[in-house]
Amino acid sequence: MKKIKTIYKALIIFLIISACTEEDRSLDFLNNIAPPTNVAAAYNLTQDNSGLVTIIPTADGATLFDVDLGDSSPVEKDIELGKNVQHTYAEGNYTVKIVAYNIKGDAVEATQELVVSFKAPQNLVAALDNDAAVSKQVNITATADYAATYEFYSGEADITQPAATGNIGDVVNYQYAESGIYSVKVIAKGGAIETTEYTEDFEVTEILAPVTSTVTPPARNDVDVISIFSDAYTDVAGTEFNPNWSQNTIYTAFDLNGDAMLQYSNLNYQGIVIGSEIDASSMEILHLDIWTPDATSIDIYPLPNGVQPADEKFVTKVLTANSWTTINIPMSDFTDQGLPVDMLKQFKFVGAGTVFIDNIYFYKAPSPTGTPIVFDDFEGNGNISTWAGDDCGMDNAFANPFKDALNDSDTVLEYNDTGGQYANVRFDKDSDFDLSGGNSVFTLKIYVPSSSVTGSQPNQLSLKLQDSDSNPWERQSEIIKEIALDTWQTVSFDFENDDVLGVTNPLSITNFRRVVLQVNSENNNDNVIAYLDDLSYGNETAVDTAPFVKDSFEGDGTITTWAGDDCGMNNTFANPFKDALNDSDTVLEYNDTGGQYANVRFDISPDYDLNAKSKFSLKIYVPSSSISGSQPNQISLKLQDSDGNPWERQSEIIKEIALDTWQEVTFDFASDTVLGVTDALSITNFSRVVLQVNSENNNDTVIAYIDDINYYN
Repeated sequence: MKKIKTIYKALIIFLIISACTEEDRSLDFLNNIAPPTNVAAAYNLTQDNSGLVTIIPTADGATLFDVDLGDSSPVEKDIELGKNVQHTYAEGNYTVKIVAYNIKGDAVEATQELVVSFKAPQNLVAALDNDAAVSKQVNITATADYAATYEFYSGEADITQPAATGNIGDVVNYQYAESGIYSVKVIAKGGAIETTEYTEDFEVTEILAPVTSTVTPPARNDVDVISIFSDAYTDVAGTEFNPNWSQNTIYTAFDLNGDAMLQYSNLNYQGIVIGSEIDASSMEILHLDIWTPDATSIDIYPLPNGVQPADEKFVTKVLTANSWTTINIPMSDFTDQGLPVDMLKQFKFVGAGTVFIDNIYFYKAPSPTGTPIVFDDFEGNGNISTWAGDDCGMDNAFANPFKDALNDSDTVLEYNDTGGQYANVRFDKDSDFDLSGGNSVFTLKIYVPSSSVTGSQPNQLSLKLQDSDSNPWERQSEIIKEIALDTWQTVSFDFENDDVLGVTNPLSITNFRRVVLQVNSENNNDNVIAYLDDLSYGNETAVDTAPFVKDSFEGDGTITTWAGDDCGMNNTFANPFKDALNDSDTVLEYNDTGGQYANVRFDISPDYDLNAKSKFSLKIYVPSSSISGSQPNQISLKLQDSDGNPWERQSEIIKEIALDTWQEVTFDFASDTVLGVTDALSITNFSRVVLQVNSENNNDTVIAYIDDINYYN
């Protein structure tokens, strides 16, 4: 027997090697093949008092089986997966032993009782329960003396009966198409011709509310999110979730183990009144999570302050019953319809049925968090020391005369043009500007009181970049932006994307050193007073430390050692789900066709220093249509060393994921829950990253698309 298993293993390895190219001839994946699990056998007794039993061995990850029949008969050997053994027993109780072998020849055994009796089963007890998590699923268990198997008759019309079978004492799960009351039957069977049955009228129930929470939203900077309803962020205060709009909808504040949700039943339409008007014009995405037992779609309306019904705009989203639907709507889907989003005050939802809503928020890509290259808040925290006024009064330590919620700082710069023909204020940088690499944007706040303005000049602010040569205005680049009066506002000047006057290709100029600010045009003698604050330009590039780990799969990554373990992998795959969240052309395709420990991985050098950098991030999309089995929807990132059996010393973080949407997932080994070696920051020889989708130690399938992996502090 041992010799046969060894030959079988050698043959498999030979075939794998023969199918590989020179570059691919690594058998490292064999080290990751785990022993078989869930070793068992299904019985089928012939009901003719003959004692003939069919035994079907089963296991996850097995290729061959041995079956010890338990009655001193010779062991049945080398039974292939899916095949069976038939044996005639005398009446009695037997202990059957099943030995399962994987492709390497690793063996795992299990024992199972078998009752062969020519008596009719007695003392039948059948238990039926509605599953607590799966809607309309019934879990059945049957026990009886002198019985080996049982059949379940579901009571449904047009269904082949029995609907399910199982070994006596085992649990059988059966999924109904509809809820309701059914006349069900359980028949216990042994080796006898006679059977014993149990009947009852059983009510199959539908789950009408979520039993698990949706995926927790990722951490975001406060400036990158406007939250209406979410436990993850700070919501707009004073929001009303059930205003009286004469709707038929019934509102309930739903709580699932401390997770607050909005429940809207009998939905026709439902409003939300935001606690204060919000400006979502800088946001990129509107996010919602919705669970429903019966709704098929929902219309989502963000409503500006004072909008008339004829001007309302909406986006329709399809919902999946009995599961969470994650919704990410690009703001352009609304603005392209002509909807202004800078003064939103309400939401409206239109649909039918019942919906549970969580995590209503707007967000945008993370704002830069590095130190600005040039900045001044006029509170003593800036790095500009060369402010000067040209034919213009200037005081850069002026008490803010218009403090409000938009700008409550104490000190600002006063710009006082009393009629100077070319009035402006300016400063010089201590080195030339480098407008490349994303550092092309200047921002500042401005307030112009209408009472200070004379003449008919346009209300505007100009920012000019000049060199340090003589007559610098002859070679300047200029951006002009309209401004409002009597309010603080933030104005941005982007020399890469905005309309530029003068030298229109400013990113090619390497000797710009001066910034000139000019209010309400030039070459006039009109008056204007303005207050400037919080000027900022660019962000200092953080000094990175090795190893440098990033990959966008567009040819600019630093990872050269991608490999798949028992998993198909293509890291030049055309992005099949381009959208506003990820419009890149190329991604990594992760294709687990049933590999027990399927994963993709890469190695780096030097080893990770998690004290210097502890965070990994990536984007992932998993289509629900690609999934089989009942594994949790998750992605795991494991750090391993380069020694033998590295999984024995790994640190692992597991994160839940949503289906059918791009999302960004972050793994922080300094603050997240870590499995395995939980003090990951103390390990100095981690050199491998392993990514695993939807758990391990199973033969289920899943396809995932991965993009923009990054390692950072």
